[in-house]
Amino acid sequence: MTSFRTTSVGEVRDLAIAALENAGVPGPAVDAELLIGHVLGMGRGQVQAAIVMGREVSGEHAEEIAALVERRATREPLQHILGVAPFRALELFVGPGVFVPRPETEQVAQFAIDALGADSAPEPIGIDLGTGSGAIALAMATEVPHARIYAAENSVDAFIWAKQNFRKVGASNATLVFDDLARAFSELDGQVSVVISNPPYVPAAAIPRDPEVRFFDPAAALYGGQDGLDVVRQLSVTAARLLRPGGTLVIEHGELQGEAIRDILTRDGWRAAATFRDLTQRDRTTTALRA
Repeated sequence: MTSFRTTSVGEVRDLAIAALENAGVPGPAVDAELLIGHVLGMGRGQVQAAIVMGREVSGEHAEEIAALVERRATREPLQHILGVAPFRALELFVGPGVFVPRPETEQVAQFAIDALGADSAPEPIGIDLGTGSGAIALAMATEVPHARIYAAENSVDAFIWAKQNFRKVGASNATLVFDDLARAFSELDGQVSVVISNPPYVPAAAIPRDPEVRFFDPAAALYGGQDGLDVVRQLSVTAARLLRPGGTLVIEHGELQGEAIRDILTRDGWRAAATFRDLTQRDRTTTALRA
């Protein structure tokens, strides 16, 4: 059991960093400051200022911080402990049963946001299939407010989180439904400007390296069949049904899957399939246009 017998914010931070480093947690200083701030009701900058000023911490708060550090040292995701995850300009509720939105997905969402913003329709329609926490759909809804955004999720646990986030953000142009992506939104067939998805794409035999992913992200959000592309194949069919001619499909995927996904889309009759790298120079996003 971790215990911090100290009265200084700086000392608590040092002990937290040491415990997280020993557990192999990446970025231990950032996590330590965020956990301290969570307990003390401060942002990271305020925590750093408190350290410089020699601010003291009550024994009760020190023990609360120690308990959270112990949880993080088991590699429980930081976002689960804090109860929220940032995504672009949003802060979303997350926890067990829903995939935690990643920074790389923010760049994937940009492709959909740009395509919606460039659409000449007075109310372009965007759809997020397999919305999880609702991150992509709510980013589109808030950043392209003249668009109509629809999101589908078929996991009960994830849907509960998405529903909370839709309520929290309160975007009046966003609609969430509980449905499977194969049959969702048939009433919008042929009317949609953008379809985006971050589907499960990990091959069934692959084991994610990070414990935060391997032990805490829901399997249904990770694994996409033998080659990881089963859901992508369905996305190709569903998006072709939903999109108007010239509409854009945006898919997030693993760094080695771009070529295979372009082949799938091209065989299905999509135009201009192209793969783009993320900020770490790994293939991350494939887009295509409805013929």
